[in-house]
Amino acid sequence: RIREHIADKAKLPILIFPEGTCINNTSVMMFKKGSFEVGGTIHPVAIKYDPRFGDAFWDSTKYSMMTHIFNIMTSWAIVCNVWYLPPMVKEEEEDAVHFANRVKAAIAARGGMSALPWDGGLKRKKVKESFKEEQQKKYCQIL
Repeated sequence: RIREHIADKAKLPILIFPEGTCINNTSVMMFKKGSFEVGGTIHPVAIKYDPRFGDAFWDSTKYSMMTHIFNIMTSWAIVCNVWYLPPMVKEEEEDAVHFANRVKAAIAARGGMSALPWDGGLKRKKVKESFKEEQQKKYCQIL
């Protein structure tokens, strides 16, 4: 459906958040590759909240949703820095994962954040044993 949408030049662009989650303004997590497989031009946007007057980040391990909403509604202001980056297109020999990582790196650099290689969904799920074992094997080879 995304391919059909971007093929129709009369339609407006689609806004996609490829991380699939929000984190605390320190880094940009792994992007889901699906939105980078369809072709078309990507218009990256770096968004970073400024917590000086009120923190928009919700740490669900510390605060309930109601507490978070109360904090947002009673904060003096929620300030957000937004940077519109130059459009990017997938290079000829580039696959979707490499393209996503290139876009992620550009966003992270502009926002002054770290580009991390892991999925933000890991904050809510346990890491698979097979993934742990694979990382342990790589670590053992380094040693």
